[in-house]
Amino acid sequence: MKIKCIKTHHVRCELQQPFGFSQWSYNQRNVLLVEVIADNGVSGWGECYGPADVIQAAVEKFYAPRIINMDALAIDAVWHHMWRSSLDFARSGIMMAGMSGIDMALWDLKGKATNQSVSQMMGGQQRDKVSCYATGMYFRDLPEDELLVALVDEAVGYAKQGYQAMKIKVGKNPDFDERLIVAMREALPNTILAADSNHAYCLPEASRIAKVLEQHNYIWFEEPLSPEHPDLFRQLQDKTTVAIATGECEQTRYGFERLLNTGGVQLVQADLAYCGGPSEALKIRALASAKGLNMIPHVWGTQLNLAAAVHFLATAYPEPGRAEAKTLLLEYDRTENPLRDQLYSQNVQVTNGEAMVPDAPGLGVQIDLDMLQEFNVSTTETL
Repeated sequence: MKIKCIKTHHVRCELQQPFGFSQWSYNQRNVLLVEVIADNGVSGWGECYGPADVIQAAVEKFYAPRIINMDALAIDAVWHHMWRSSLDFARSGIMMAGMSGIDMALWDLKGKATNQSVSQMMGGQQRDKVSCYATGMYFRDLPEDELLVALVDEAVGYAKQGYQAMKIKVGKNPDFDERLIVAMREALPNTILAADSNHAYCLPEASRIAKVLEQHNYIWFEEPLSPEHPDLFRQLQDKTTVAIATGECEQTRYGFERLLNTGGVQLVQADLAYCGGPSEALKIRALASAKGLNMIPHVWGTQLNLAAAVHFLATAYPEPGRAEAKTLLLEYDRTENPLRDQLYSQNVQVTNGEAMVPDAPGLGVQIDLDMLQEFNVSTTETL
């Protein structure tokens, strides 16, 4: 089977309810989807995390022409051909996001061609469902007292839907963040809670917030510091028993080796649509395992990235091994997202806070081509 054609689809939707976090706010979602078609008609789909229009150019103009006619089933060979072709100027960043989408599409294609699910190809399922944590509690344009009540009410709503774990946003400002951390724990005394600042704090601020998280039994503190200063993570981790989690901004086994060598990261969060794709995510997981660490993917975007993460976690061996295994939680974004909820005719099934591992060939999700046209902004085709 040879790669015959590569298409990209920039999809977009407007949001009824804009949402914000420590850095920005959004009123729309944009995603780049990559479709790889073999010469026998079998196709696979992947997605890229990052600015869709910019990544689209990287895929269409640079990578796609270089891999046409390569063996569609030789995923690792294709990955390294792309890597070497752009090594001098694109060891990380937007172009690696483009590689990630192509790689994900090739895993989907190979699964369909060989009648295997992605988790089977990754080594076999350890479990047929994966527990989720609900990501939400994004900031809104409200006075802080009203915002606090609204965010707690949102979290309580997820608990009523069956989610036993969830992640809140912090990083608005330290005083509000402290109030929110305490209020969430008071409202949800038996829920697994984590907090994500999206690299909002300096080290003294992060140390202050880490103490509050520790006092209220939060299980991890995500992106407490800028990814530009990885050595600070070790200084923070030395001050707290709350696990420091990060990695969504990092890419490739090489980048993660540098990050993890600081000793300040206890939970690894590579994104399969950004870190180099499923192929590279498996290598990053092995690297983390060699250091006694667990990897749970950062998940954003649509059903493709969600399905890739479900398969990835279905095959995971928690560190350390024990009879009653540690639960590795799947991130399940609960904010408004028509590109996730309306674009697909076959979705990852999530019920009572648990995602079923798709058993269909490939990633096991299916794009509705009519809805694709509804959300489509631009399409490219490389033959």
